[in-house]
Amino acid sequence: MAAEQDFGAAIDPNYGAEPEKQTLSVWALTALVVGSMVGAGIFTLPAAFGRATGVVGGLIAWAIAGVGMLMLAFVFQNLAQRKPDLDSGVFIYAKAGFGNYIGFLAALAFWSSTCVGNVSYFVLIKSTLGTFFPVFGDGNTVQAVATSSVIIWLFHFMILRGMQQAAGLNTIVTIAKIVPILVFVFILLFAFNPEVFMANLLGGDGYSEPLWQQVRNTMLITVFVFIGIEGASIYSRYAEKRSDVGLATVLGFVGVLCLLVLVTMLPFGLLPRAELAELRNPSMAGALEAVVGRWGNIFVSVGLIISVLGAFLAWTLFAAEVPFMAAKSNLMPNFLNHENAQKVPSRSLWMTNIVVQVFLILTLFAQNAFTLALELTSAMSLIPYFLVAAFALKLAITRETYETDARSRTPELIISVIATGYAILMLVAGGLEKLLLAALILAPGTILFFLARREQGLRTFGFWELVVFTVTVIAALTALAGFATGKITI
Repeated sequence: MAAEQDFGAAIDPNYGAEPEKQTLSVWALTALVVGSMVGAGIFTLPAAFGRATGVVGGLIAWAIAGVGMLMLAFVFQNLAQRKPDLDSGVFIYAKAGFGNYIGFLAALAFWSSTCVGNVSYFVLIKSTLGTFFPVFGDGNTVQAVATSSVIIWLFHFMILRGMQQAAGLNTIVTIAKIVPILVFVFILLFAFNPEVFMANLLGGDGYSEPLWQQVRNTMLITVFVFIGIEGASIYSRYAEKRSDVGLATVLGFVGVLCLLVLVTMLPFGLLPRAELAELRNPSMAGALEAVVGRWGNIFVSVGLIISVLGAFLAWTLFAAEVPFMAAKSNLMPNFLNHENAQKVPSRSLWMTNIVVQVFLILTLFAQNAFTLALELTSAMSLIPYFLVAAFALKLAITRETYETDARSRTPELIISVIATGYAILMLVAGGLEKLLLAALILAPGTILFFLARREQGLRTFGFWELVVFTVTVIAALTALAGFATGKITI
């Protein structure tokens, strides 16, 4: 019951106790971080890395991602202590550091990434079921989209009725996502073949991809599985102590990193890289089936479906929270600043699930819906991550908040430089195409910012904000031209 109470309290400050006592412990915040990161991505890693790289490239990729994301975790930790008044989520740092429109773009990008990420969950669920029921294919058939749509709206109306009903799923979901992963790791440790592992060091026979390109191929994959590192920050206003937010972020990160590396590297000691690459999603199920037979596939598949439905629940709540808090911060129209009688941000929830439904329909026209959703989610989430790191860098350079703590400035400056550089590196490695697709969402989404500014009787853009908006529109038009000429495909 404790897990249910923590989860319920994270969503509704009136859940389970007197209002003045509604706080989350460091362990509850850590659980939010782990729960939001361990979702769909980890179940797809064996094949995803098999397609991209061998053992050496994979280890280099995790080293880069580990350092970069750990620095980002430290950035969240530092900002939680230096700017305790900024407790509305990741976008509020962008607003504080770079103005209203940049803050809006950070909120819109994060919200959009959660919507697209939720679509990836359903594609993966239906791809999993497609192993047993071919009508679902790879998760992007008409039948798959129709079934997913029913589930989306069932969850939607359950959440609208209050989180007391939805929170009861949390304990089941936590067990369902961790047990299959631990069983997978345990069995593969015993099935590990050092000779196969060594043969996969550089990708195996006939694999001529340069090592640097192998590493680059994994970049957005590693970002995707780390999305959720800001989970504690989103609900930071419920923390018992502000310092708990950063500690929970780091603890959750380290635990998840260990799981990710094991799930990625152990299969290289089981099958040749080329065979790993051919496993259908969820590839963890196929890898386990190669060791123990059909029951392994079924075991992981059932755990994945329950886990991903739980992750969808958590991320729907995260997604609905962002426009709600952005409206409270005057970055989005006031109609989104609304809670129903059950303390659910209902209008924001409606907008979120309508957008998820639209993206889900678009997967009918995608060649590889899950990969597209994965990469676009990663690219969109990197925008607010970059702005958070840049804000921390700005504080260190200008010495703001360091007046009485000069000794901390140098190490935190180094941390913020690395985190900012990592975010830029990931955006570049992901490719221009993904940024153009992101602009295709951000440019028309600016109408929400326009409406908010008009409500407040304020000028829409300052000079530099107008420059940013113009660049975003040009990028969106370039994406449309790319679709028209066939240079960009989904």
